[in-house]
Amino acid sequence: MTNEKVFAMSFARVYPMLIAKAERKGRSRDEVHAVTAWLTGYSNGQLEELLNSDITYGDFFQNAPAMNPARKKITGSVCGVKVETIEDPLMREIRYLDKLVDELAKGKPMEKIMR
Repeated sequence: MTNEKVFAMSFARVYPMLIAKAERKGRSRDEVHAVTAWLTGYSNGQLEELLNSDITYGDFFQNAPAMNPARKKITGSVCGVKVETIEDPLMREIRYLDKLVDELAKGKPMEKIMR
């Protein structure tokens, strides 16, 4: 899938899949919201509003209120690609969230996930 197709996907379609991944491993929707808020600066209320909107996944990240500067400490692989080596800045932001949800699903403590 090209980056443009990922950017054009509906946030309301993608985000519930991240929540489902975490919930299958015994984590909660609130924990996914917490790591998403930590990364992007969106509040829980804003996340819920966006889930009921037609915002694209790319716009979700481009319009984020306050991307956390500590996100650059997120390292490791998502789908076999090291997040720190992704050249497209928007795709890197998307993969940061994927990595945080992966860590959550693997049982990592919240305080370690939110560096």
